[in-house]
Parts: sequence; C-alpha cells; structure tokens
Amino acid sequence: MTGTTSSTEHGPWRYAVKRAWYRDGRPGRLAQALNRISAWQYAHGILTLGGRGITLEVRGRRTGKAVRLPLVLARHDGERYLVSMLGPQAQWVLNVQADDGRALVLRRRGPEHVRLVEVPVADRAPLLRRYLDLAPGARPHIAVPRGAPLEQFAAVAADYPVFRVLTDDRDPDRVGRSTP
Repeated sequence: MTGTTSSTEHGPWRYAVKRAWYRDGRPGRLAQALNRISAWQYAHGILTLGGRGITLEVRGRRTGKAVRLPLVLARHDGERYLVSMLGPQAQWVLNVQADDGRALVLRRRGPEHVRLVEVPVADRAPLLRRYLDLAPGARPHIAVPRGAPLEQFAAVAADYPVFRVLTDDRDPDRVGRSTP
C-alpha cells in the first residue's frame, strides 16, 4: 500500500512524529489514549471541530463488542463522508465491512444509526482533497499534499477507503451501546 507514508516526508518534523504514532497502520499506545479522549469529547459535544469531529461506534468483527473511535466527518456536495487515513486495513474499516456498513455516530444530541457505503475508487479524489482540508491530523498519513491537483489524489485513491454516511433507522439495536 503506497498510502502508509506521506509524500511530505521531508516536510514538517511533526508529520514524522504523527506517523510514528501509527506505525504499521495501527495506533500505538499514545495514539490509542488520545483517540479514547477524542472519542469521549466528540460523543459529548466537546471540542468537535465545528461539528466535524464525530465518534463512530462499530461492532468488533471478532468480539462483537462496541468499539468507539474519533473521526473527521467531511461534507461535500451535500453529502457526508468518512475517510480511513490508515488505509483499507484499519480495524474500523474491516469492522464496518464485516457488519454490512452498520455503525453509530455518537453525538451529544444522541446516537444516529448509519450505514456506511464505500465510495468507488474513481469517485474518491475530490473527497480525499476535501478531507485533507478538514483533517490536519490526517495529512501526515495521506500520500498527497493537501493542495495537490485532483489527478494526484486519484493516483492514491485506492489506498484510502472513503465511505458515504447514510442515516439508517431500519435496525436500531444492531450496534453495541447506543448512548454516549
């Protein structure tokens, strides 16, 4: 996978530090601790980056237990999207795929049952660019500078799953807990 390191490797030193928090595409202890704090904050409506910061709750594909993580919600052309900055092997991506896209978005106003639908690779470039505009923490992990032309994003689009977020009220008890 080409997307595990950023093309800005010679860029700011902080990019190397942030990449080190996610060695081998998995969060280390520091990243796990920070993610737990952020997930709690976002679920309770604290410092949500203007509403972009959300807590996603997915069912673990092996344990069946609810797993919560902080993500940045990107809005583009009236739709909502989530991006995996760590690529297709990120645990949350595998969990979502194993559970037919089912998840919860946890916010202060209450949980929203959603279905995450994977966006075709050919349609991801503008969504990846929008995501990098909104998610500075993801910039060290995406292999394209944020202001790059769409062609550069298209070249790495297969390395970064993008999901359209759809409200799904059909099956309200399918994911673990439903309260922040």
